[in-house]
Amino acid sequence: MTEPTPDRRTRLGLIVPSSNTTAEPEFRRYGPEDATVHGARMALESVTVDELDEMSRGAVRAAELLGHADVDAVAYACTTGSLIHGPGFDAELEADLEAAAGVPAVATARSVLRALEALSADRIAVATPYTATLDEKERAFLEAAGLEVATIDGRGIEANTEIGALGPEDARRQVLNLDSDRPADVDAVFISCTNYRSLEAVADLEAELGVPVVTSNGATLWDVCRAADIPVDAPGALFRTE
Repeated sequence: MTEPTPDRRTRLGLIVPSSNTTAEPEFRRYGPEDATVHGARMALESVTVDELDEMSRGAVRAAELLGHADVDAVAYACTTGSLIHGPGFDAELEADLEAAAGVPAVATARSVLRALEALSADRIAVATPYTATLDEKERAFLEAAGLEVATIDGRGIEANTEIGALGPEDARRQVLNLDSDRPADVDAVFISCTNYRSLEAVADLEAELGVPVVTSNGATLWDVCRAADIPVDAPGALFRTE
């Protein structure tokens, strides 16, 4: 990692799907004041297995280009895009991005696992905007990591711009309406998708449910700031862990 000089702010590189309109605003709103966010994009219009698979091939080039900006750490901000090939792909992706950018790198799926571990969460409820096919891939990934998924609920949306049109109140209602096991019976709730604007809902949900709530962007922001060795204070119990 490049040591920041006294006259420049820490630079965070953010790799997002081309249709993502949420990650950059949330990173800039909730990220550290003494850090700047620099984006790179990979082609994706619909959140489907085929498009996510194709998109992942552009990740290394995006990281390489962010390296040209002398960033201090890189975040790959796509949940399903970093778990699409199952257990182990997230770690391989981080290693490839780190090699390309020449700085520490994190990928959302692995950041979520680190976040849940930091919160000592073993049993979770999951809310997503995805189709059933992607929900099952996410469930399999989380369970392979040793987590118990009490319930997972998806909205069945493929178009990423439609996901980006959702707001924090949509996330709040979806979490409160999770069926099967109630969120109060779990250690944490996970709201998946970096294009699902939900970080704004975390504080209210934690107050209502009495358990930590982790979002994809929240976990990724927390993790990349750890990688860049810079403090960050955003909504939720995750940002109060050591």
